[in-house]
Amino acid sequence: MPAALGYPSTEAERGARLCFHLKPGSYDTAALTTVLEEVKACYAGEPVVLIWDGLGAHWSWAMRDWVAAQGWLAVERLPAYAPELNPVEMLRASLKTRELANFAGDHLSEIADATETGINRVCDAEQLPGPSAPTPGWKSTTKPHPANKKISRR
Repeated sequence: MPAALGYPSTEAERGARLCFHLKPGSYDTAALTTVLEEVKACYAGEPVVLIWDGLGAHWSWAMRDWVAAQGWLAVERLPAYAPELNPVEMLRASLKTRELANFAGDHLSEIADATETGINRVCDAEQLPGPSAPTPGWKSTTKPHPANKKISRR
């Protein structure tokens, strides 16, 4: 489950954006480039610094070439074995101990619903900054902001 916790540079008062993306199957380089195109649309031309862990698809030669061609995107790597530095890992850990603990949904939509419930729990408890601005293909977990629109899962 790719997830993004972003802090808009131009609208600090809106707080962070927390989004996750679910699809059947695994995420390879091609799937991640599609997700990153959606991140690009979410940030509407703003420069983005992406901090990634060591997943192979993040650092494949094809991904490195794709990132190098993107003027809006810079990528930094987290140190090995440092999940405590990755807020998305902290979110996943929280979900795995509650909403997704011993959960075996029959459909991806059930898992997505349980994940959204957990993310809303974390956001409501102010353990993470409140997210905003949904993007097509991404599931946003915010209470609607006047400028936001509801999106659907793929």
